Amino acid sequence: MKYNFAQGLYTDVRIEHVYSAEIAYTMRDLKECKEKRYSAAFIRVYDGQMWYYASTSDLNGIQDEINALAALAQKNPHIAETAVYKNLSTHKDEVMAFVGREVSDVPLDTKIALLQKAMPIIEKNKYVKLWRVWYEDNYTIKEFYNSKGANLIFDWQQCGFSARFAMMDGDKKTDGSSPHAGIAFTDLVGFEPLLEESLAEHQDYLLNSEPVVPGKYPVIFAPIVTGVFVHECFGHKSESDFMIGDEATRQEWKLGKKVACEDLTIAETGNIIGNGYTPYDDEGNKATMTYLIKNGILTGRLHNAESAADLGESVTGNGRAVNFEYEPIVRMTTTYIDKGPKTYDELIAETENGILLKTVSHGSGMSTFTIAPILAYTVKNGKIDKPVRVSVVTGNVFEALGDIDGITNKVEMKSFVGGGCGKMRQFPLPVGFGGPYIRVNNMTVH
Repeated sequence: MKYNFAQGLYTDVRIEHVYSAEIAYTMRDLKECKEKRYSAAFIRVYDGQMWYYASTSDLNGIQDEINALAALAQKNPHIAETAVYKNLSTHKDEVMAFVGREVSDVPLDTKIALLQKAMPIIEKNKYVKLWRVWYEDNYTIKEFYNSKGANLIFDWQQCGFSARFAMMDGDKKTDGSSPHAGIAFTDLVGFEPLLEESLAEHQDYLLNSEPVVPGKYPVIFAPIVTGVFVHECFGHKSESDFMIGDEATRQEWKLGKKVACEDLTIAETGNIIGNGYTPYDDEGNKATMTYLIKNGILTGRLHNAESAADLGESVTGNGRAVNFEYEPIVRMTTTYIDKGPKTYDELIAETENGILLKTVSHGSGMSTFTIAPILAYTVKNGKIDKPVRVSVVTGNVFEALGDIDGITNKVEMKSFVGGGCGKMRQFPLPVGFGGPYIRVNNMTVH
């Protein structure tokens, strides 16, 4: 694509060609069934002092938008000497990872039929009183051009469906879900045994779980809980735009600081296929492997061009926007705790009186975090014991990192079905996360 870019300014153009589908049933009542296709663009101009933005769904009018923004900016003959300019992309590449597996080629009726297979499985469980199933997918092709010569085209895809249900037995109640995520529609086929297993486990939890005795416990996180923990409770603190103009935060998160045991490594990359796959970010910068913590030492953080310039560090490929209406800000891609030395059996066997969090409803936090589980179990004398109802687990981020004393040797990557990460009104941004089983001592459990 050829555009005329004004001299003395930096300009980039991000074009998105999007297909998406959403289908939802509540108790066999079809609530939503839609497909959407659109193409649109986000345009930026930078003069060394300020950014100027525009978005448009008229691709034929992109040059007019470039010209209008350039007229607002102040021409800068020294623009190429600015730190932000130096951090912006010159890449020329084409990365089409999903060609031949596009969800846009799967008929809508086939997607509806997938959901309908779940319905009788849910309905045959007598304890389910209310249920909902939904499906969603997205296939996006992005183009990126800038005044430094960048010329990129790449694609991204996600799909998945989930069953959510409310179970009841007299006064006992529990909510549950069975999500199934993939990068191609074929990944979702054959879900039935997993849904049946999930319903059976939630039924057992409904009938046999008891309230937890509040207190301090060693808590074992299953991989999906580990993923939520590392995303919500550490990943956001690694998004370096929080540190711009905040010297106290920079000192608190000073690189080289020991924050955890030597077995703990936290990594972040856009190169893993999944919800967080981002081969190039929305500033055209290539995905990198960033070690946020390496062997217990704080070693890195996430950057876009502006935050990297401010902190005097390198870009990491984390300038992301939720869609064409927004500017790229520092966001995670796929964040995970790397594997450790222990087996799962060793981790459980070492735990005398603890709690296992198997699934999670949500998590939140920055310096102090909370995790609300769905399924949880007591661990007694080195064995998983009984289902237990836990409202929330809380802790301090730095203290929790220091209290991790067990990490298993297998990493599982996870993706949420529906929703995503929210920051500065940009929601929902797809991200990936995961990790091994980890054990964290001295967690406050309610």
